[in-house]
Amino acid sequence: MALIASISGIRGTIGGRTNDGLNPLSIARFACAYAFWLRGRCGLSEVKVVIGRDARLSGDMVNRTVVGVLLGCGIDVLDIGFATTPTVEMAVLANKAHGGIVITASHNPRDWNALKLLNERGEFVSNADGQSILKTAEAADYLFPVVEELGLYKELEGALEYHVESILALPYVDVEAIRAAHFRVALDPVNSVGAIAVPFLLRALGVDDIVGINMEPSGEFAHNPEPLPAHLEGLSELIVKEHASVGFAVDPDVDRLAIVCEDGSMFGEEYTLVSVADYILTQKPGATVSNLSSTSALRDITVLRGGSHYTSAVGEVNVVAKMRDVQAVIGGEGNGGVILPDLHYGRDALVGIALFLTYLAKSGKTCTELKKQYPMYYMSKNKISLSAAVNPDSVLEKVKQLFANERLNTEDGVRIDMRGGWIHLRRSNTEPIIRVYTEAGTQEQADELAVGMVNKVNEIL
Repeated sequence: MALIASISGIRGTIGGRTNDGLNPLSIARFACAYAFWLRGRCGLSEVKVVIGRDARLSGDMVNRTVVGVLLGCGIDVLDIGFATTPTVEMAVLANKAHGGIVITASHNPRDWNALKLLNERGEFVSNADGQSILKTAEAADYLFPVVEELGLYKELEGALEYHVESILALPYVDVEAIRAAHFRVALDPVNSVGAIAVPFLLRALGVDDIVGINMEPSGEFAHNPEPLPAHLEGLSELIVKEHASVGFAVDPDVDRLAIVCEDGSMFGEEYTLVSVADYILTQKPGATVSNLSSTSALRDITVLRGGSHYTSAVGEVNVVAKMRDVQAVIGGEGNGGVILPDLHYGRDALVGIALFLTYLAKSGKTCTELKKQYPMYYMSKNKISLSAAVNPDSVLEKVKQLFANERLNTEDGVRIDMRGGWIHLRRSNTEPIIRVYTEAGTQEQADELAVGMVNKVNEIL
């Protein structure tokens, strides 16, 4: 069993002993910490929080526990039920709430769940605020309200409708162009809330020809829920069989988007952001931001369009901070995360789909033709599992020493830039692993860089 409490929230496997997994006690502990941190931050007697969840099997239990705790801490709860992470983020803004909690473990397997914590802007809490919440949880010194001051509970409808209407209202989304293209769209929402949200969006965009697999929001994920090529064979086969124009896969909370071409080949999760950013830059020139583990293709496209590209540490909160700093017109992460400030500051697969379909329709190209117009880089994504006794920071420090004569970026782990490619190592905030990402001009070169670095880290271990 695993329990990871970090600035990203609380994440763990369901069950286990008191201090091991994600169980009612640990859920209550951190929900209390968030509630009292929020009350202290707001300085108000009436505080309201939006809650939504993905379709995981444990979602109902976690939801009921969190709701009860928040009410007991004097927090009013607006429960929007099944919802994507970006839908919850937008609901916080739309309802002028003081915060939000998304009950989802994102791409983690079915036995995991988590509490993603949002601030009043519908964004993930900052590093500093996350540390404050963790300290509050550790101290656990609360004065609970009397019965007259308990929170109020309300089920809130219309959150998805508001989200989709806001997407359609964007000047970059052309419903008529999409409708005229007569796309047949294939889906794999991996048995979670994407099975509800993505078809609703597509029909609003004028796409009525939809085929899909894993379309029941049962929480029984048909495959590993991370939308990586190795997990999308079923979608690829469906596209070829049904002669679909394009295929979309999302993770369980629908903040990551993977695209599959009409011939069943992978468009590439790294190129989700590249293609959407390319379209936005034709409409609104400016700066772009991606994290240190994302492809160099976004930098190339941004420069080609006359803009400036910036990098940040990995993690949505870090990307958003850099985007605000440089006033970026678009940004995100190479895992298929698209952040469009004109909508909200959060990764959003739904707006990614709307923008990509608009671009595809206006270009008159197929997905494979669109992909060919971008600089081609190849990545290798690996991870090294660590035992509880290993300090990942000490491993990264030794890597820094070994490559001290190379061009290093130590903002987030260690990134080594060299002729023909780069290597990025960083500790995960959500799992006991070190991630090793590499990029080069060919897949063979990227794999070679990765194998060499993984072997080097294993030697250190």
